[in-house]
Amino acid sequence: MDSVRRELPSLLHLRTPSDAPVGMGSVDARLHERLEDGYAVLRVIRAAGADGRDGYRFRGWCGDLSVACAPGPTRLTAPAVGLGNLTQRGLYPSEILRGIQHWSGNQGELASWINSVRARHGDTLRLIVWDDTGYELPWEAFWVPPDQEHGLPGGLLGALLVLSRWTTVHDGSQGLPRPTGECHGSVLSYLHRDMAGDSDVFAPYLHRTHPEMTSFLHALDATEQKDPTGLVYLGCHGTYGDAVMSLTLAERTWAEYNSEDMRVLGRDRSLVCLNACHSGRFVNNVGQGENALRGFAELFLRKGAGGCIVTAGEVGDHDARVLIQRLMRQVAGRPDLPVPESLRSFRAGALGDFGSLAAIPRTRNDDGRVDAVGQKRVMRLLYAFTFQYYGHPLTTLRLVTEKGHSAWGEGS
Repeated sequence: MDSVRRELPSLLHLRTPSDAPVGMGSVDARLHERLEDGYAVLRVIRAAGADGRDGYRFRGWCGDLSVACAPGPTRLTAPAVGLGNLTQRGLYPSEILRGIQHWSGNQGELASWINSVRARHGDTLRLIVWDDTGYELPWEAFWVPPDQEHGLPGGLLGALLVLSRWTTVHDGSQGLPRPTGECHGSVLSYLHRDMAGDSDVFAPYLHRTHPEMTSFLHALDATEQKDPTGLVYLGCHGTYGDAVMSLTLAERTWAEYNSEDMRVLGRDRSLVCLNACHSGRFVNNVGQGENALRGFAELFLRKGAGGCIVTAGEVGDHDARVLIQRLMRQVAGRPDLPVPESLRSFRAGALGDFGSLAAIPRTRNDDGRVDAVGQKRVMRLLYAFTFQYYGHPLTTLRLVTEKGHSAWGEGS
């Protein structure tokens, strides 16, 4: 495994200060670096507009192609477009999708830059979205217009190209993700009884499943177990609120997880998948006296995870659970394919199942009744875009079989 990591190309190398991105704050000191060819970064941070309203600004760069936008009237917090709104009891799914379309349409400079880097790099493009706003902006579902000049189709960003997310990890590094290489080994999981069926996904592989959280956390700290752990998987319930104390997984609080060492992650750089409602959401931890985004993705990355797959909202119904199982089969079944590429393929498949984005179902039929069938179709589509990946774009997952051999299965 170490040899694989050594052979990976570095994502970054030094750039001269004269062409470094500027004006994004002191946390971006390490961004005086240049990306390898084919990589792009979109950096998004909070900023108040001239009228004092909360919003954001962004800067994107890919070689000599760059874009920068200050906060303004179309770059506000946009709470209605977050996929955390996707619930069985909330807004119509079609209204969320149309809202994302409207929000995207207001970001013309960004869309133009995305198409310019797509035209230059094609399918080799790797985009890292480093968003420290906490506004839950749905970048995977950003609507990209077609570029007829270069023959580029339009669509939803996370289905068009390989997209990884990043967040500031509060361990002093303050930088972009470093190469992880291959997450190699067995599966270590905690499964709530409601999600015991998730274990079927890992039947071909060597896996240790714990029905109790205490024993799972003990195993996550047990470095005396010499066999490496490639994947750490939690299938459980999660909660979210406006303070860190409201963030839970399997009825354990964020602070309780934060107090664990999780030494297996630091040793093996395992991929972490949190199949739990709201596991990808963040809160600004002002209640505990710091101006810092905290959430489970940041926590597990800080503990040493090689990458995290999380969810931006609820995954509580049957359709969502079927999707996450399908996604994990796809990720585990293609050990040669980087994790974010598997997610791009997964989202593209969901979009193909949905059909044309030009025909979004309406909320109600002509008889005044809710178009339940159409809303369900949109719900399934958006569920596929709630799964987010935080980490390096080249991270792969290679699980071992019961006999201890690497698995070369095919994706489902």
